[in-house]
Amino acid sequence: MGALIFSGLHATLAQVDVYQGIKFSPRAFTAIVILIHIFFAELFVGFAIASPVLQAWGARTGSARMDKLAHSMIRFNVLTFSTGATFAVLFVVLLVGFYPQVTASLFTHFFYFFPVIAMIAMVASLWAMYSYYYKWDRYSVLNKRRHIALGFLSGFAIWVWMVILSGVDTFMVDGGGPNGRLTSGNIASIGSAFKGIFNPMLTEMVLHRTVANLSWPAFALAAWAAFRYMRSKSAEDKAFYDWASSLGLTWGVGFLLLQPFVGFGLAYAMKGAQPANPVSSQNPGSFDRLVGEGPQAGSFTSHLLYFNLILVVALFVLSNLGMYLGAVRHPDRGGQVAIRAFGLVATIAGLYSIAPPAMFPVFWVRYIAMAVMAVATFGAFVAYVRGRLRFRYGSPGVWYRITIMALGVIAATTALSMGLMKSNSRDPYTVYNQPGYTVNGGPPPTNFGR
Repeated sequence: MGALIFSGLHATLAQVDVYQGIKFSPRAFTAIVILIHIFFAELFVGFAIASPVLQAWGARTGSARMDKLAHSMIRFNVLTFSTGATFAVLFVVLLVGFYPQVTASLFTHFFYFFPVIAMIAMVASLWAMYSYYYKWDRYSVLNKRRHIALGFLSGFAIWVWMVILSGVDTFMVDGGGPNGRLTSGNIASIGSAFKGIFNPMLTEMVLHRTVANLSWPAFALAAWAAFRYMRSKSAEDKAFYDWASSLGLTWGVGFLLLQPFVGFGLAYAMKGAQPANPVSSQNPGSFDRLVGEGPQAGSFTSHLLYFNLILVVALFVLSNLGMYLGAVRHPDRGGQVAIRAFGLVATIAGLYSIAPPAMFPVFWVRYIAMAVMAVATFGAFVAYVRGRLRFRYGSPGVWYRITIMALGVIAATTALSMGLMKSNSRDPYTVYNQPGYTVNGGPPPTNFGR
């Protein structure tokens, strides 16, 4: 019976390939597992960093709502950590089973960073997180500074973990730069590992992920608060969740404004990291695959790039709409006229940036339109933040709640789709431009990806 089940599972796994379509293969199965993990991991990182900030802000201003929201966020991390960790462990098991050569090489090459420093950071983060949460009632009253320090330690340690994983990830995308090389068989020197971590894309990727992990979890928080508002009975709870949705929107938009510029810098770094003489003329560079140039014209990744541009524009448009609808909380409707004007400019510029005429007369007009969209949204953001000082919470409109929940869904989709796009840009390599580590399209068990 066990053999029958195993062979049935094996036959199922052999049918998916993310690149060629919806067939089931080890590559797609691994991708699904890591995307589920990333969904929880990005929320974890964002909330771990933001929770002590909100608590410190609440202590400084005397806001009980800040303290309550910070406690809710860290509680979410405690409750969901095991789910994210389960998929992380499953992901490692799949990597070892499906891609033993590249997994062993990465683990040995980055031994001093990944198995050593990264794991120390994870243990420190978990110790600080659980201490921060379970000592909340006592420390937050008797020793608030020490309690907030525990929260900051948890956030900083998990950020260090994120930086190290970003280094390994970008190494796989750019191959460590023009002179990069992945060693195998033995633990590499700390100098070799250091050079691999600090590859040409690391700085931009760390900025991108830090901003993203603070932006989309904020939209998720706002969507959660909008949903909870509908289920609340008391006026006090309704006012709290209405306030939380407004704070999440403000927090999310503030970091979203940076994303187009940070993302452009990341793509530019990817372009600069390409070797002058790639080993295959059919796969000249991860950047070419990303933008669909040369032999990579019409690549799956370039279609993903356009899809993600549409999602980014949708985030900006809905953010402006959410701020406009949320501004009715102001007793004098202050700021609504300015938000409407800036939001209209942002919407027109955003829609133009994804329209076919955006390439006329030159290709970079698209980027100018996106810059205009971001600047106009900044104008609406300033008007919204100024108006929040006089907002009266407790009765948001139906369309406002729908907009905020839609923002949460689109933000989550964008975060996951961006990761899929980046990983596909190095295809057919698992480590770019290194033929010894490639994605092999054949079915298991004889032709696993190396």
